[in-house]
Amino acid sequence: MRMLIDLPLVLLAMCAAVPSLWFFIECVLGALYRTERRVPRAEPPPKIAVLMPAHNEGIGIEHTVRALAPQLNPSTKLWVVADNCTDNTAQLAAQSGANVIERNDPERRGKGYALAYGLERLAQDPPDVMIIVDADCELSEGGLARLAHDALQADAPVQADYVLVPNPNPSPRSIVSALAFLVKNRVRPRGLTALGFPCLLTGTGMAFPWAVLRKAPPTDDNLVEDMVMGLELAKLGHAPRLCPDVTVTSALPEGEKAATKQRTRWEHGHLHTMFTYAPRLMLRGLLQARVELCALSLELLVPPLSLLAMSLIAGTVLCALAALLGASAVPFAIFSLSLAAIGCGVLAGWWAYGRELVRARDLLAIPKYILWKLPVYLGFFGKGKQQAWERTERAQDPTSKAP
Repeated sequence: MRMLIDLPLVLLAMCAAVPSLWFFIECVLGALYRTERRVPRAEPPPKIAVLMPAHNEGIGIEHTVRALAPQLNPSTKLWVVADNCTDNTAQLAAQSGANVIERNDPERRGKGYALAYGLERLAQDPPDVMIIVDADCELSEGGLARLAHDALQADAPVQADYVLVPNPNPSPRSIVSALAFLVKNRVRPRGLTALGFPCLLTGTGMAFPWAVLRKAPPTDDNLVEDMVMGLELAKLGHAPRLCPDVTVTSALPEGEKAATKQRTRWEHGHLHTMFTYAPRLMLRGLLQARVELCALSLELLVPPLSLLAMSLIAGTVLCALAALLGASAVPFAIFSLSLAAIGCGVLAGWWAYGRELVRARDLLAIPKYILWKLPVYLGFFGKGKQQAWERTERAQDPTSKAP
């Protein structure tokens, strides 16, 4: 009788231990990883097209375009796709020096559709490299040339170091959210790079050799079109790589509604992609002896950090109660060690990269942040993933309110 209880709990604990151990390894290696600044070689510049999807970005588009202007030249051009805009995004982008493509199709809205429309226009005079930069982002100096060089050299997509920063007077939740993104977008990809593995694409600051990009299937209304595009190209032998010495920054959304909307879109898309792609990638990787696909599968199997923490806490409590009632203590020990592993991984990432952003006392807000995320996951498992793409409110939007 005891075996009937112990065996399921041990299997459950082992399933939780796999993503926890993987998370711990990549966080520790990512914290130890150091970027070597490379001196670009003198060579003819490639033809670069920067594609910037924009939906009602009139308030901030001028600043974004002008900040990118010093990196533009006759061989590097910026194309703004003004997608279903009801404001003056197109006019302001054009006045700031961008080439503008206007798209109007209210039935098919979203970043994936905007990118596909822009790509069809670029196909008339294709570049050597296409780089995607979101309309609310800034790229570090010389970033376009470096990303293009690395993409052509790797013959694969290249992802810049993508960091989201809170506003000047952030709430504790915003600070913890910034730390979570820092671990996800900076620490973990560096750990994968240290292991020699590819990384996931994170949505902006992405460079693609044109010939490679045209192999990718359309993503259209997918909520995480960037992640899916990278996985599909990895299956074709062009797994994404990290370019850690180029940084792209964006501001975290302000206000309860905006933050929840953004997190729901990203994390529902992540969970759906995890369940859809992780098993198939692992199977393909094993059958074809392709370790990079197995690594990407393991990366996908790490759920959003708050969900992983909730699951481990629940498992630890369940197994503790079972042990008190006479079951084996082994599942409790595995869950406890797994919980400790992700805690140590987060602390390693914070120590290496986040101490200036997050004070030690701000870490006390982590439990409250995890509880704030609970409705996001209940919505996914109860109703399924969010179906429609929705634009995230910016800090400058008239309707946005600070928390």
